[in-house]
Amino acid sequence: MSRGARVVVAVLGVLAAAGCVTGQQPVPGTGTFEFVAPGGKTTIDYDGAQRRRLPELSGDSLTEQGKQVKLSDYSGKVVVINIWGSWCGPCRAEAPELQRVYQQASSAGLQVLGVDVRDDRDAALDFYRNQKLTYPSLFDPPGRSLLALKGYPRTSTPTTLVLDRGHRVAWVSLLPLQTDQFEGKVRQVLAER
Repeated sequence: MSRGARVVVAVLGVLAAAGCVTGQQPVPGTGTFEFVAPGGKTTIDYDGAQRRRLPELSGDSLTEQGKQVKLSDYSGKVVVINIWGSWCGPCRAEAPELQRVYQQASSAGLQVLGVDVRDDRDAALDFYRNQKLTYPSLFDPPGRSLLALKGYPRTSTPTTLVLDRGHRVAWVSLLPLQTDQFEGKVRQVLAER
């Protein structure tokens, strides 16, 4: 075994031993969310024990300049976060579906929150008004608010996340929404208590 290989093995041994000594194992349902796509998956379900809380997500309102919109504004609600841009064809196609689901389930505790990225405000507002969207959106051209999504591939648009009532990530889709799958996940998470 080469000297370099022995050093790597020794370092790994020390790290493994340190982990065993501290006994620090993640407690199910605690900690903050860090995006990982196991095996390159583009749609990921997280069960109760795997769910992690999303840190505060906030930014400027698209429709009300000077107003801040925060995830914590929707405490106790199931939140669908949709990352979109007016320049994105799939985003244009799925916006009516997001609006429909929001209108149907808002009384049951659902909130949709858009995050508009890499966009021009006038183009985004035209899109928002033309689609007759009523749910709030952050206006975040540089995508700074997405830093809360550790490990998230920031160039992936559209992306949709479904958060449970504790704002833990229950589902992520890096693809345009498939209506049945999306609605099923929203119904499931709304039914959880």
